[in-house]
Amino acid sequence: MTASLQAPPETTRVLIADDHPVYLSGLRMLLDMIGSVEVVGEARTGKEALAEIYRLRPHLVLMDVNMPGASGIEVTRTIASRCPEISVIMLSMLEDRDTFLAAVRAGARGYLVKGASSEDIGQAIGTVRRGGVVFGSEVATWALDYLNKPRESSKPFPELTDRERAVLELVADGLGNATIARRLGLSIKTVRNYLSRIFAKLQIADRTEAAVQARRAGLGH
Repeated sequence: MTASLQAPPETTRVLIADDHPVYLSGLRMLLDMIGSVEVVGEARTGKEALAEIYRLRPHLVLMDVNMPGASGIEVTRTIASRCPEISVIMLSMLEDRDTFLAAVRAGARGYLVKGASSEDIGQAIGTVRRGGVVFGSEVATWALDYLNKPRESSKPFPELTDRERAVLELVADGLGNATIARRLGLSIKTVRNYLSRIFAKLQIADRTEAAVQARRAGLGH
């Protein structure tokens, strides 16, 4: 699902932000095969991504959703507000429509599931640089489903998934990540990832604010 507007530029300066060294290296190799792309830098945390973006001023960032320190969605929101001329294409291992919607709300111009070919990535970069938006085929289906599905308003925080709401409710009860992980049968890392997505979707800064908002909405015991 793509849309483009302007004539394509000659070379696109790209920053890669991903905390997995093997994937980052492989992605760089794919990008090196695309003649119109120049990789100008790499980052492995959200904080490092922002620092490199301010320093290098790339045309486009390929951003992992789950970054240590600050999630890719939080970093994307900052880029959209402070550097609107820099485009972001989000990359995710998760085939998760809620993460996709949060990324789009944060300002991402594209969203691809990890595993896309160099051809798909090259086409996505070209489309976004021409002023368009691009989503993978699975994501385009999610977008249409979301637009055509009646919105639920009975639950608090309808933008959250049921699992995210369950995590938030336990945060409202004052439980730590390890206890939440045991209660829900998750790893601590997965709980952290859920919290990053919750913070991004609700546009809140930290756990304390999350607990306050959750209690005001009736979550917690």
